[in-house]
Amino acid sequence: MDATNLADLYGLPLMEWAAIETRLHAGIPQAPGSGGPNRHTCWLSTINSDGSPHVTGIGTLWTDGAFWFETGERTRKARNLARDPRCVLSLATEDFDLVIEGDAHRITDPATVATMAQRWASEGWPVEVDETGQAITAEYSAPSAGPPPWHVYRLSARTATALATIEPGGATRWRF
Repeated sequence: MDATNLADLYGLPLMEWAAIETRLHAGIPQAPGSGGPNRHTCWLSTINSDGSPHVTGIGTLWTDGAFWFETGERTRKARNLARDPRCVLSLATEDFDLVIEGDAHRITDPATVATMAQRWASEGWPVEVDETGQAITAEYSAPSAGPPPWHVYRLSARTATALATIEPGGATRWRF
């Protein structure tokens, strides 16, 4: 991993990726009052067929060194990712704002889908694996996810950029 201090000209310290990961492992709930300033907001940007951006709010989990999310196959983000997996995820926490650039791929391995369903269920979303073993289903999801079944995606980072929102400040970009 290569780290670049983007705030060096201000004499601010290089941020440590380990501290970012520790905060991400603590979870990114989206319920009101659960993050900064009042809740966490995650945004996924994908590329439309005409090259223009598409941005939508999503729920995510950070696990195994990657962001994971779900969506229905007929949503615009799923169609965009099927054509071009490049995407950007951004989120705000109390400690930092973070942008991850990478590729998101649909996960079809039944064991991995089951593991992710268990992780979402442990966070309070009553989700289970559907009859195919390659997607998940529940009584509800975010309206932007479309109707079930929902497919699981893993976003593998190429770069990450964080901007500290607390003292001592800082801004760092990592290339993985």
